[in-house]
Amino acid sequence: MLNFIFTTCGAICPVMSKIFSEVPEKLGADASKLRMISISIDPETDTPAQLKIYAKNYGAGARWKFLTGKVADIVTVQRAFDSYRGDKMSHTPVTLLRAAPGQPWRRIDGFVTPDELMQEYRQLLASR
Repeated sequence: MLNFIFTTCGAICPVMSKIFSEVPEKLGADASKLRMISISIDPETDTPAQLKIYAKNYGAGARWKFLTGKVADIVTVQRAFDSYRGDKMSHTPVTLLRAAPGQPWRRIDGFVTPDELMQEYRQLLASR
């Protein structure tokens, strides 16, 4: 599972992060196969130290990584997923899932509940 966030966001990102935080518990034993990645779209503010604090606030475990990088690289990644909206204040909620490396990505635009995200994940695994 992959999403785009930034730590100073006061609208979309806290909701998406809260949803991500609830998915492993809902998956139960299937959570051992799960990897979650949140990529900061504000790398100038979101240093590794800042992301570590943010991750702790959401109870992120070892399977949930928070990534940052150079602005140009983050924009490239967002564009690759058709998620770049010009600046961080224009971003929209999107979650991307795939069953395994090399498999196609499934895109979910908008907010989903943790239960809906869990269902999507299980459907992906079943379709492999």
